[in-house]
Amino acid sequence: MDVFLEKFRGVLLAVLPITVIVAILNVTLTPMGRHLFLSFLVGVIFIVIGLTIFLLGVDIGITPISRQMGTSIAKTNKLWIVIIIGLLLGFAISVAEPSLHVIAQQIDNITAGSIGKIPTVIVVSLGIALMLSLGFVRIVYNIPLNKTMTLLYFVVFVLACFTPEEFFSVSFDSSAAPTGAITVPFILALTVGVSALKKNSKVSEADSFGMVGIVSAGALMAVMIMGILSKTDDLTGTLPRVGTSSFSIMGPFIEKLPIVAGEVGLALLPVIVVFAIFQRFSFKLSKKALNKIVMGFILTFIGLLLFMTGVNGGFIEIGNLIGQKLALTENHVYLVLVGFILGFVVTLAEPAVYVLTSQIEDVTSGYVKGKIVIGTLSLGVGIAVALSMVNIISPNIKLWHFLLPGYVVAIVMSYYVPKLFVGIAFDSGGVASGLMTTT
Repeated sequence: MDVFLEKFRGVLLAVLPITVIVAILNVTLTPMGRHLFLSFLVGVIFIVIGLTIFLLGVDIGITPISRQMGTSIAKTNKLWIVIIIGLLLGFAISVAEPSLHVIAQQIDNITAGSIGKIPTVIVVSLGIALMLSLGFVRIVYNIPLNKTMTLLYFVVFVLACFTPEEFFSVSFDSSAAPTGAITVPFILALTVGVSALKKNSKVSEADSFGMVGIVSAGALMAVMIMGILSKTDDLTGTLPRVGTSSFSIMGPFIEKLPIVAGEVGLALLPVIVVFAIFQRFSFKLSKKALNKIVMGFILTFIGLLLFMTGVNGGFIEIGNLIGQKLALTENHVYLVLVGFILGFVVTLAEPAVYVLTSQIEDVTSGYVKGKIVIGTLSLGVGIAVALSMVNIISPNIKLWHFLLPGYVVAIVMSYYVPKLFVGIAFDSGGVASGLMTTT
């Protein structure tokens, strides 16, 4: 109970700033009406309770089994086994990730069906699978992360030169595909398990991070290649307008609940299947330990179900409305300022961010404080959202004007900062673009 209350308090403090800011906007720049605002408040309740239960479930279930899987993979000490398991795990986990299906559907919409949803899901999942295998090989053979990321983003820059301009932003948004609430804790814990067998503790710490950054690059490259091969020069499609057909406050949540339940179940299914296989042939956990893992899965399902229902039922339409009304204001300074503030505070409530910071404190034995990571990460996301607003209101400013120097600076800095922080930095870039932030 003490652990639950501690997590509840942390989540409540994280979500409270978003609630206060939306309440202020409601009575100042973007009035949204009583019905919509009350739906937002109900969504906040869903999110606070759901995120608390989810984080508890991850600690009990997903994190321990993923670490054991990683250790079992590394113990084989056979390259072909490491590569094959990496490919299978990467594809299985990503192909069921709800955020990937959302992005794939958006690509289908904006290309008017010329790039279908299913091909996108398969191609991106293959890209993620290849990068997960590469990440395992990197850890086993002690290949420096900064050199790995330099090579990957050199390939990204080459592909960017041939990617249609209209498809450029879609490609970079797709890098959020492997950063779902289930995928991130699984990949992070898996990486810790693989690197735990390193005899040098400092090397083991550094190698515990960076995998999310690597697989994000895989998703990015996969979508860029699709854009190049499809020769989609003009995005003639449109995204459907977000809305709800219900006039009751609870209507949107009731409407979304069964849909979200299916998505969460689908996302958890590959993890459960993989665990069952490892339990049969490797783990052989006791009945007591197995029951604890099962309880972790149940809590993860319930927590993520409540969280995603709260986001889909109470946050999406509010975000859509705030963006529309701010864009219509004559003073665009408000748009940039609110973009920064919302980018900052929304990151505080991102599930994947908490999973990452928890692992950082665990791996470094508290040497690197999670609160410092969250603070700097939130600041970075706030600045990024503000720059994105500038890009929207200023047609002459292109997305690559921000991305190119940003990635170049990040790559150069990776050769001068401690190795531990290189992995944390690239993983942070991935987890910051999770469900809450992208919504």
